[in-house]
Amino acid sequence: MLKSKLLFLVFFQLLSFNCWSQLPAAGIEHTHRYFPMLKGKKIGMVVHQASRFENTPQKTHLTDSLIRSGFKVSKIFAPEHGFKGKADAGEYIQDGKYGNIPIISLYGKNKKPTPEQMEDVELMIFDLQDVGARFYTYLSTLHYIIEACAQATVPLLILDRPNPNGHYVDGPVLQTEHQSFVGMHPIPIVHGLTLGEMAQMIVGEKWAAMENPLELAIVPLSDYSHQTAYILPIPPSPNLPNAQAVALYPSLCLLEPTAVSVGRGTSMQFQIFGHPKFSNVSFTFTPQPNSGAKNPKLNGEKCLGYDLRQEQKPQKIELKWLLQAYKHFDEPEAFFLKGFDRIAGTSSLRKQLQQGLSATDIRNSWEPALANFKAKRKKYLIYPD
Repeated sequence: MLKSKLLFLVFFQLLSFNCWSQLPAAGIEHTHRYFPMLKGKKIGMVVHQASRFENTPQKTHLTDSLIRSGFKVSKIFAPEHGFKGKADAGEYIQDGKYGNIPIISLYGKNKKPTPEQMEDVELMIFDLQDVGARFYTYLSTLHYIIEACAQATVPLLILDRPNPNGHYVDGPVLQTEHQSFVGMHPIPIVHGLTLGEMAQMIVGEKWAAMENPLELAIVPLSDYSHQTAYILPIPPSPNLPNAQAVALYPSLCLLEPTAVSVGRGTSMQFQIFGHPKFSNVSFTFTPQPNSGAKNPKLNGEKCLGYDLRQEQKPQKIELKWLLQAYKHFDEPEAFFLKGFDRIAGTSSLRKQLQQGLSATDIRNSWEPALANFKAKRKKYLIYPD
């Protein structure tokens, strides 16, 4: 273990910024860079269904590849939605096994690995596919893994992956009083960073409680910039089934803690929104229990609303849909559900809607904190904007 407070082993020589026509290769693909680090180690893994090789015909899961290559995988740590990525949002997940390998749920009894759970782990690999939104909980899992590895003096190896919403930075910056597992850091809704870059920022800004120095290694993407268009080959969670849902998620998730449905319980999750009491709209849908939504909001009720499946990929947080929904609602006091301020990261947005502010006025209120974040963000970039 190196005794320096922080070691960033970022392999920049992998990056080829002159050829953006190629598809980016995720960190997982560069086995020649990280396999030598695994020899003789008892390996812990933070992985899920998308932790797979895509540049090989077999598209093998990382766990299987390491086992077949003769490495010792001692434990698997699974985030929200579980190791197989099938659990509902917020669903309590039990521990389990993959063959003889224990699967420790980080969305069950605890969200941070305990010292006992870190036993028999000599190196931790982190390989989760994120979508670049503050409230997407894989970022919070990364935070707790950083803390647990520092506490146990276990090196952390991050196999970086693309951020499909990495082409912009926008939204209200989270205020400290609204910190939770769906928002742990003073960052905007869309932060424009990969999880490798976020790890550098979490450590560099001292947001994580680290009792000991952290040995951090990041294997970055090749042929990637933040403007690289990338469609995720595997859904990162049950209710983000396609590229359109991933693109609209940062904007439409603001409707989750309201009385409005965003399509959970349909096949159009985060691509539609509506409510039974909307008027003067022709599109309809009826939420029903399905995979990833066992008891969806407005279950069995016919909703009138909007179909956004043909909307262009947003270049900012689109407030127009939140404003439309609020104006449609004839009972404003019943519009906001518990947790709206937590998801927004601020109480200001709710108050601004209640006061009738325009999207422009709301966006202008974000600018000072956004500018401050963007300035800090530059220090932690691995890839060009």
